[in-house]
Amino acid sequence: MAGSTVSGIGSNIDTQAIVTSLVNAEKVPKQTQINTASQKATTTLSSIGKIQAALDAFRGALDTMTASSSFTGLTGSSSDEKVATMTASNTASNGSFRLIVSQLAQASKLSTQNFKGGTSTVVNTTDKPTTLTISQSGKNYDVSIPVGATLQQVRDSINTQFGTSGLSANIQTDSNGSRLILTSTTMGTGSDLKLSGNSGLDTGSTVVDKPLDALYTIDGVASVSKTNNIEGALSGVNIKLVSVSALKTAGDTSTNPERNATLITVSTNNTALKSGVKGFIDTYNALITAMNAETKVTTNLDGSTTGATLTGDSTMRSLQAAIRNEFNALSGTGQFKSLAQFGVVTNSSTSLLSIDDKKWDAAVKTNAADINSMFTGPSGMLARMKSATDDYAKSTTGILATRSTSLSDTLKDLTKQQSSLDERMDLLTKSLSDKYNAMDTLVAQLRQQSTSVMTTLNALNNPKTNS
Repeated sequence: MAGSTVSGIGSNIDTQAIVTSLVNAEKVPKQTQINTASQKATTTLSSIGKIQAALDAFRGALDTMTASSSFTGLTGSSSDEKVATMTASNTASNGSFRLIVSQLAQASKLSTQNFKGGTSTVVNTTDKPTTLTISQSGKNYDVSIPVGATLQQVRDSINTQFGTSGLSANIQTDSNGSRLILTSTTMGTGSDLKLSGNSGLDTGSTVVDKPLDALYTIDGVASVSKTNNIEGALSGVNIKLVSVSALKTAGDTSTNPERNATLITVSTNNTALKSGVKGFIDTYNALITAMNAETKVTTNLDGSTTGATLTGDSTMRSLQAAIRNEFNALSGTGQFKSLAQFGVVTNSSTSLLSIDDKKWDAAVKTNAADINSMFTGPSGMLARMKSATDDYAKSTTGILATRSTSLSDTLKDLTKQQSSLDERMDLLTKSLSDKYNAMDTLVAQLRQQSTSVMTTLNALNNPKTNS
């Protein structure tokens, strides 16, 4: 064969090329099938994963919006945030209230005696472990102090063991030495810290701060709180006390001096309400955009079309329909029962949402309160969308998770098929190579015999010459 690579030494035939061609003829159809199936499963699995991630993010945002007051449009304000700050939840109502703070809640704080040796002072010089007992509100917290323990080590032990119980220890150091300072996150009268035990650390201890209740009035009604975070005094309003209200008359030392009032106000803020709705729209659009990317049909320059990985996929169609149906359904207890009435429009080609500002401004002037009932509650849009996507989003048994598992199993099976094919082709290559090598050897032998016979015949045919 002209131009061929000769691999058969005896036959001068490219047996290697013949073997390769025969093996490829056997392998290519199955290999093509495996490659096509692997590529399809891989791209589909990737697309499903993207949709799963987008759906999880969407559902997480629904939970956040459900827990927040995004759709009330209510905002809280304080006329003096140096005295108190406040926030309004979705159960608050419009109104203003006069707050006067005469005393902040305070935690108990104790100090041990002073140790001239500083933080490295050994506080257990005995030959046995000792115990420091910290008591508060009927509970005892025992701190074991090993032999040779230092003041620093006692501090670290308290914080490690009882930090989650609200106790904390610090060391205060000055030119006279160091002392252990104990305090608690629990405030209010009756929460005094007390020290006892056989460690000796309770000896000479002093009270730095006594626990106190917060004392305040709202519209003249006197109230008491064990903490500076006031919840429930006003429906849906959380107040954080920051400092005592300033005296009306500086230097007033009377028993109950008059103090300046701080105005706590709950009001409807249409900008905040629009921001809440815009947040929902952005979340909704992010999910729809992710689905569009995996299902879109692209028109090529020649007029032909190319589908995305999940174009025409029934799961995507049903998921999109479930979400859109809940968005389009009427809900709420007000006069307006759909976002379309507030100027939220849907793009016909992309299904993405946007706000018509003029229509929004006109609708919110008279029907702002309707938005909250549309979104919130057991039959609100947020709850319905969460429910509608449950079957798709479950982590192990959901529709998307099941498809991902099935695709992963398919890829594993294709990997096994590839290994089996490779093994079978290796055996076929060896078998054919052996056969062609045997053929080549036989041809070589026949050629040698032919050459020998021809040499003998030639010798017989040549006449002998006499010298």
